[in-house]
Amino acid sequence: MSFDVLTMGRVGVDVYPLQTGVGLADVTSFGKYLGGSPTNVAVAAARHGRSTAVITKTGADPFGAFVRRALGDYGVDSRFVGTSDIAPTPVTFCEIFPPDDFPLYFYRQPKAPDLEIRREELDWDAVRDARVLWMTGTGLSEEPSRTATLAALEHRAKAGITVFDLDWRPMFWSDPAEARKGYALALRHATVAVGNLDECEVATGEREPYAAAEALLAAGVELAVVKQGPKGVIAMDRDGTAAEIPPVPVDVVNGLGAGDAFGGALCHGLLSGWDTHRAVSFANAAGALVAGELACSDAMPTESEVNNKLQEVNSAV
Repeated sequence: MSFDVLTMGRVGVDVYPLQTGVGLADVTSFGKYLGGSPTNVAVAAARHGRSTAVITKTGADPFGAFVRRALGDYGVDSRFVGTSDIAPTPVTFCEIFPPDDFPLYFYRQPKAPDLEIRREELDWDAVRDARVLWMTGTGLSEEPSRTATLAALEHRAKAGITVFDLDWRPMFWSDPAEARKGYALALRHATVAVGNLDECEVATGEREPYAAAEALLAAGVELAVVKQGPKGVIAMDRDGTAAEIPPVPVDVVNGLGAGDAFGGALCHGLLSGWDTHRAVSFANAAGALVAGELACSDAMPTESEVNNKLQEVNSAV
């Protein structure tokens, strides 16, 4: 079958403290959740009724079994989830200091299984036929994942919607200077780029939002989405038309899942044929809803929940 949304890259288990405003040294209880940005984008899109799947790998351990079970529970196809014996399934811890401090601690050493995705293992028909292919910068940080990711992009040849989530995580790169080179190669094959200001600066050298959007378009995409946190979102089309989306008010509990909710909702909006302003506004509201919750994957909203939030915001204007 062809999927509405096929994501590729990082997976793991998020272990979040159940106490906020407390450092890990003093936390006494935790919750366990499905994690990994592209994995949670697939979960978010599935919550909007989209058929989704993930290309990734886990370790040969109980957390790998948990990942597969959780994907099934969320309605995400796990047929492309492989197993690697190089390391256990990654675990990520965080600290929660609302509204804007959420330190992350990645346990992905010496190398995460999801970076062992190999070119020869890819289902080329699935890659080509998916209505949306979503990949991330982390997948470019090491071999063989880098070659596999770029091969998938090249094979797809901009069929359908191809989204590059810039996803800059400096701790995953042994040589951060290599990131811009890899990003440039990926942008040639993407139709949409999504990133915050830090990520856009790594990809393009530009930090001013409009300049960053223009640089992403010049690099090859048709839609550049620049997230500015509390200042909202700018989205610019190939013709230079820009949409400015204001922030959605929210009492932030945990901001870590907002970007993944944004991504899944953006996929839904683009697949629905909505114009840029409507699609990005919808994605922005979805992200705000998840920022107001502790969990990431468990908190992904439905279309009706996002629309209710938008109506609430619009009625307050």
